[in-house]
Amino acid sequence: MLSKRFFENRSLQDMVENQTTYTMSNAAMHVFETHKMAEHVLLQFDQPVLASMLEGKKIMHLKDSQSFDFLPGESLVLPAQEVMRIDFPEAKEKNPTRCLAMAISEDKIKETLHLMNENLPKFDKRDWSLMDYNFHFSNDREIFQIIQRLLYLFTENHPSKDLFVDNMLQELVIRVLQTNSKKAYLENSNKFHQSSRLRYVIEFIRKNIHKNLCIEDLSNQAYMSESNFYRVFKNEMGISPVEFINEERIKLATKLLKEEDRKIKDVYMECGFESRSYFNRVFKKIKKVSPGKFQERFN
Repeated sequence: MLSKRFFENRSLQDMVENQTTYTMSNAAMHVFETHKMAEHVLLQFDQPVLASMLEGKKIMHLKDSQSFDFLPGESLVLPAQEVMRIDFPEAKEKNPTRCLAMAISEDKIKETLHLMNENLPKFDKRDWSLMDYNFHFSNDREIFQIIQRLLYLFTENHPSKDLFVDNMLQELVIRVLQTNSKKAYLENSNKFHQSSRLRYVIEFIRKNIHKNLCIEDLSNQAYMSESNFYRVFKNEMGISPVEFINEERIKLATKLLKEEDRKIKDVYMECGFESRSYFNRVFKKIKKVSPGKFQERFN
């Protein structure tokens, strides 16, 4: 959410993509507000940018990709000079669309990549490199919290805020790179598991999601010690093996709960959960609603 300080200091001059900008040494934060419906609005940055929706809905049209809805809780990574064509089908004066665009210097990104390759190298010796641009994803809790913190820091009047922002930018880049790495493993696991032990384990988890899975079994599949497997998995995926297993189980649970006449007891057992209470707790943490309430929406 935007702070009270932001609204006190910003000047609302344009009804479409009104821009408020805060500039620091390694980044510039732009907040765009649109208060009426509009189409074919063009936007471009001279640095790589992370765009994150705060309120409302946009329809994004990017080079070499299909158009898609851009909604609150989602982010998009774009290269420098990428031209965006944007529609605002629902923007109104009392229901504006608001979006954050964080332009990050390429030097800061390269510095963070070097730091990761020195201190958090990938298991298969490949270097961390720039993520696939036009990467569209849902923010996890950590990225959401970083974005909220940056929104506060850029508008704060503090003598050390440049240092604070620099540290948060570094964490943001690392988290986004790990999220991008996780997406690559999930999309390619069935193709490349023969050449990557981590991809093989991910495919093993997905095929055996209904079974009791433990770190010992997974580390054996990867031919690693438990401690090394845990470290490698969390480094490259951004989450622990248990968190990943729970995410995959909840994905399956949401699919099953949408089917008619499904009993929650059958669903959680089919997804590999050993108790109803643990299933409820994990489901609510990930989906922000209980399994029963979620099921009511579809039945």
